[in-house]
Amino acid sequence: MNLLLLGVLLAIIAVAYQIGLTKSRNLAGKGQNSAMLHSRPGYYGALVALWCGIPAFLILIVWNLVEPNILRHLILSSVPADVASHLDPASTNVLMDRVRAIASGFGVTDTPAAYEVAAAEQLSKVQTIGTFAKVAVVISAALIGLVIAKKRIASQFRARNQVEKIINVALALCSGVAILTTIGIVMSMFSEAMRFFSFVNPIDFFLGTEWNPGFSTSGSAEGSYGLLPLLWGTLMVSGIALLVAVPLGLMIAIYLAEYASPKFRSWAKPTIEVLAGIPTIVYGVFALMVIGPYAKNLGAMIGLDINATSALTAGFVMGIMIIPFVSSLSDDIITQVPRALRDGSLGLGATKSETIRQVVLPAALPGIIGAFLLAASRAIGETMIVVLAAGNSPLLHINPLEAVSTVTITIVNQLTGDTDFASPQALVAFALGLTLFVITLGLNIIALYIVRKYREQYE
Repeated sequence: MNLLLLGVLLAIIAVAYQIGLTKSRNLAGKGQNSAMLHSRPGYYGALVALWCGIPAFLILIVWNLVEPNILRHLILSSVPADVASHLDPASTNVLMDRVRAIASGFGVTDTPAAYEVAAAEQLSKVQTIGTFAKVAVVISAALIGLVIAKKRIASQFRARNQVEKIINVALALCSGVAILTTIGIVMSMFSEAMRFFSFVNPIDFFLGTEWNPGFSTSGSAEGSYGLLPLLWGTLMVSGIALLVAVPLGLMIAIYLAEYASPKFRSWAKPTIEVLAGIPTIVYGVFALMVIGPYAKNLGAMIGLDINATSALTAGFVMGIMIIPFVSSLSDDIITQVPRALRDGSLGLGATKSETIRQVVLPAALPGIIGAFLLAASRAIGETMIVVLAAGNSPLLHINPLEAVSTVTITIVNQLTGDTDFASPQALVAFALGLTLFVITLGLNIIALYIVRKYREQYE
């Protein structure tokens, strides 16, 4: 019914736009001389459509948010007091599902109780009345808005100002959604992390060198929750990935921007960017089945003991994955460097390579640093490759040829299976997630400082 109502509402809005457009054109005269109007006819049509649609949409949204709570209260009020007194939250949800199933006509597998049938009958009646009432109220609001907006149309009515004001408010609300979503994610992680720190001392967590959480049914924190092995594993794998991606990506960008012919660039750049579209699980399987065994065999040939699942395997494959982030963004930045800088350098006798090293790259440095930052953030937050190829060994060592564990691997492990989300064994995942957020925020702050410093030099 909601989809049908939305369709009808959109149709009314379209009609409202045409009504506003037609009336404004009539005001302009048969020659449609829009100079007689304060705004163009399209603004008048848009204003009538907005007055018609916005109140109706707001009523529909509020109605759909409030209706489930009213129906829930209605069902509970139909349940006998002796039954309602013994209902816990889980039993209440089961009762709601049963009553809704009976009211919909599908029924339940067993014989329903008399109060369930009575509640279902009442629910069905209220839903029918509520549906007709919702349709009537929403369409009435749309029509009332249409009539009011149409009456306000006049030759000197500032329709453009009104429409632009509404658009500005809508854009601000969209920006607010993104900001509030970020704040909500951070606050949810922070609150759950604080619950974890009520079980585990923050000093033991951030400075601990052993990760060995013990699972218990008592809700207490058993075992060791040291972050350093996981953090070091994350930095080791990410560092190897950047050692692979940054030089290769930057050299690819320089070649495509400065040396490659337009024909070669037209197909080479999209081909490289395909790497960014491959699912990470495919990279993980590739690392586990191809790169890991190959690295192990290669190490045996030269006398090195390389594990098939290790920091080297995960970092190498992750580096291949993030090459497009470095190459594509760096290429776009390098091509935006003004041609006058290149011509001036070449005119003073510099070679092409000297121009690239001493003029183009310094001028494009802020954007290149941004590309490196994006690649680093992508590497730190990667999950599937390290889950399959890193080995999941939370030990503090500096050998990249051995298995390691990262923060993302541990988050997956702690939230997988039949876990009590109120226990420290599960809450630690939020503390780990908050740690990753702080690391990424730190990288952004450092990169912003560097970018501003070099921008001042070239402005």
